[in-house]
Amino acid sequence: MVINLSDQSSLVSQWISELRDIQVQTDRMRFRRNLERIGEIAAYEISKVLEYEEKEVQTPLGISVCDVLKEQPVLATILRAGLPLHQGLLNYFDKADNAFISAYRKHLRDGSFEISLEYVSCPELENRVVIISDSMLATGSSLVKTIQYLREEGHPREIHIVAAIACTVGIEYVQRSEPNVKLWCGAIDEELTAKGYIVPGLGDAGDLAFGTKVQM
Repeated sequence: MVINLSDQSSLVSQWISELRDIQVQTDRMRFRRNLERIGEIAAYEISKVLEYEEKEVQTPLGISVCDVLKEQPVLATILRAGLPLHQGLLNYFDKADNAFISAYRKHLRDGSFEISLEYVSCPELENRVVIISDSMLATGSSLVKTIQYLREEGHPREIHIVAAIACTVGIEYVQRSEPNVKLWCGAIDEELTAKGYIVPGLGDAGDLAFGTKVQM
């Protein structure tokens, strides 16, 4: 299942336009905040498909029967670009457990790249709902490798993926590898370059959010 949060015009469309705009991108705080906002909207939408249970709540005037989350999800993010999106999810799922994964493209001399995964920190995942955030879903390779690694730590009952911008090529690759995953996208672009960059996309989300990294 793929949900494009830009299918209908909303504030998400405004924030996506600012994320793409090279004039607005110079403001790192605004760039991070817009990613965070998209994470918040995604959290709200995902919350509609989670399981709830009734709870009696004592008010000053009586008892109210309320629906509350049956369990908290695990919020996982791919460092470093996923951090602002992750924060938006955490603002809403504020009691959630968290997981952090260091997965990045290791570029080779022939111009190709492989996914290097060097660090994972996660809570118990068995039979839980996991929400993975990554600002850009380009080829999908990092996400698939991350999911495969997380499955070695436990077997989640549900996996949701949140991306600010996704490419159809990456979406299709994720769906072939993980057909039961649900994808929530701020916007979907059609083109992917030979080097694996989304067009029109927005550039390097990690650099725009936190500063240009040294090329190793």
